[in-house]
Amino acid sequence: MSQPHCSPHCPPEDLDTEHRKDLESHLLHPRRATKMAEFFSILGDPNRLRILSLLATEELCVCDLASTLELTESAVSHQLRILRAHRLVRYQKRGRKVYYYLDDRHILDLYQTVAEHLDESEST
Repeated sequence: MSQPHCSPHCPPEDLDTEHRKDLESHLLHPRRATKMAEFFSILGDPNRLRILSLLATEELCVCDLASTLELTESAVSHQLRILRAHRLVRYQKRGRKVYYYLDDRHILDLYQTVAEHLDESEST
């Protein structure tokens, strides 16, 4: 992490033009920030995270998810609809069963990164 540019008490106009432009080039656009906040709010539900933790290991059907999570199939289906609507999971029909899996590698990477961060935080 870089050193602070100036004291925390200085007025913003004290930033030189080049440094301000550099900072602004890294600033998250408000629309993008809103989309990211919405995305993270989807991950703010413990049951959805528990579903993702299982799907990070293998494809599972609603009945297996419900049994493992000790939730009703209806509750799991509701959470899966939300996850599917936000493109976090997909499904594939096989006969009469529907199997769910993580939508793409980014979701798995994000899940693993957060899990590692929490493991590191808890060990210190």
